[in-house]
Amino acid sequence: MSEGGEESRVVRQVSRSGVESVTCHEDLVRLLAEQFARADTSLRELQLRADKAGGTRLPRATCADMLAGRRFPKKALMMAFLRACRVAEHQLPAWERAWERVRVARLPAGTEPDRNSGGAMPARRTAGPDEAGPDKAGPAPVPRRSWRQAAVSAALAALATAGALSVIFDQRGASQGIASDGSGGPVGPGRIVSDDGRAFSTGGSSRFTATVDPANSGVRLIRRLDAGVARQYATITVNGNPAGSWRRLPGDSTYKWREQIVEIPRTLTAGCRSLTIVNTFVSSSLGYNEFLYVIEQKINGAWSIADTVDIGPDHTASEAAHDYHIVAEGWADTQTFTYPPREEDWRVE
Repeated sequence: MSEGGEESRVVRQVSRSGVESVTCHEDLVRLLAEQFARADTSLRELQLRADKAGGTRLPRATCADMLAGRRFPKKALMMAFLRACRVAEHQLPAWERAWERVRVARLPAGTEPDRNSGGAMPARRTAGPDEAGPDKAGPAPVPRRSWRQAAVSAALAALATAGALSVIFDQRGASQGIASDGSGGPVGPGRIVSDDGRAFSTGGSSRFTATVDPANSGVRLIRRLDAGVARQYATITVNGNPAGSWRRLPGDSTYKWREQIVEIPRTLTAGCRSLTIVNTFVSSSLGYNEFLYVIEQKINGAWSIADTVDIGPDHTASEAAHDYHIVAEGWADTQTFTYPPREEDWRVE
């Protein structure tokens, strides 16, 4: 077997063992995010694949909430998501078992799963006709499955305590080491965020107008970008004057979200109530992308947010409010990526 084939086999084995070891919602979220990263596609494309296949739909907002851990998915939605990510059919039963273990672990004491709900709220068990009730003497009955549920919960807790799960979070399917905190200790996976944006390349530019306080003594632009596209370089003008540039950043195919900062000379912002900002493409490995701009201003020595411009096809109201225009647009869609594990690594200059 070739070296590449052996590496793929190892990654697949780790992924399978990881699914079999899932014991809590956080474990499940991490592995779902891993599968989405391996699929190397957008939520919009997954939605289209599910619509074409028929059956359970995959709304982008619902999938984004699932990948961010904000909601526990219905089993049918999770399975449709995995199929859209091209997970092999023979691997899906392990994912179903993982979902069922997590759901049992999430049940309140004294409840049991409603096996027909596919993820709906659990039904409480009621006493049968032969069980003691308020009109019958004798001790209160013990639910038939309570001992079994307690045993499952204890086993799951033991597995979690033992740290049974080992996750490889890798957006390209390559084998990489676990992140370290600098002293040899591991750090968790980065924060998952879904956002929509736009991109342009040769001959392209974008423009918007932001509001600031004329008493500012400085302004800085903070741009959320997909740093998986390497060496994005664009010039910046403010009210028609050269104001700096977005410098080239090396690509990162694992933790793709970054917030790049450019500080604008105070001579261009002091006394102004609005700033018309134009970004003009110079070079890149695959265009210049933009998802969100935060405009911060310095007042009395302290930085604060002056304005926010949300870019993308799902935020046309924000674009219109800031007179946003783009020239030679080459892409517009939603992406779900991760920030680096350490928050101090999110922002770069």
